[in-house]
Amino acid sequence: MSVKTIEKDFIDKVSAEIQLSADGKDRFLVFTPFHFNDGDQLVIVLKKMGGRWVLSDEAHTYMHLSYYMDEQKLHSGNRQKLILKALSMFQVEDYNGELIIDVSDGCYGEALYDFVQALLKIIDVTYLSRETVRSTFIDDFRAFLYQKVELTRMTFNWQHPTKDPDGIYKVDCRINGKVPPLFVFALNNSAKTEAATIALHQFKTWGIDYQPVGVFEKDNATTRDVFLRFNDVCDTYFTDIIKNGEDIGQYLQDYMSGEG
Repeated sequence: MSVKTIEKDFIDKVSAEIQLSADGKDRFLVFTPFHFNDGDQLVIVLKKMGGRWVLSDEAHTYMHLSYYMDEQKLHSGNRQKLILKALSMFQVEDYNGELIIDVSDGCYGEALYDFVQALLKIIDVTYLSRETVRSTFIDDFRAFLYQKVELTRMTFNWQHPTKDPDGIYKVDCRINGKVPPLFVFALNNSAKTEAATIALHQFKTWGIDYQPVGVFEKDNATTRDVFLRFNDVCDTYFTDIIKNGEDIGQYLQDYMSGEG
């Protein structure tokens, strides 16, 4: 498979902003639009390792997180559980601190998507100290929708039944109305917003008819770059479900009446 073909597969499966750059024999730098919470870009390399092709972060993810917290905290308690769950979910190996994923049978795009998702979920450990706040936001999000929309019209944690049987591209709440269904995302940090952006790109690739809406926990729930990338695929969004509850309610009412 040529470099151009691999790059096209990355673009088709993940993002149009992917770039591939040769960096030695059997080694390529993968530039993506995905970032740490401080705006630094994820480090991803496609390379041969022990006779197999892998995507690797070359131990950069843990190192970057250690700038903001004690590295020992990454490998204990709830943070360790979250990281191990992310690695297991996307079949990523922790090779003495270097995170890698196999690229099998030429499935470059699929491997890159899984690898990015795993890294974003690991980065999310920086929010763990705000777990109570985050849980309250999700509860508030659901409680608000229960008040505004008929229960029979809503599906929480929706996934496409045939195109996404493993639930990789989930929607926080799918709402059926008189127009294409609403795909509503509850967004409380950069990692969640990046994942929503990827999902919306994938839905477009699949040709799914939908109307996206983002509900942010607050104005600064995500970095500016992450927000702008989300805004490229979703131009309807609200910040603070409590303060903007009236506007969100009116939007849902218009949608349900066929005016949305």
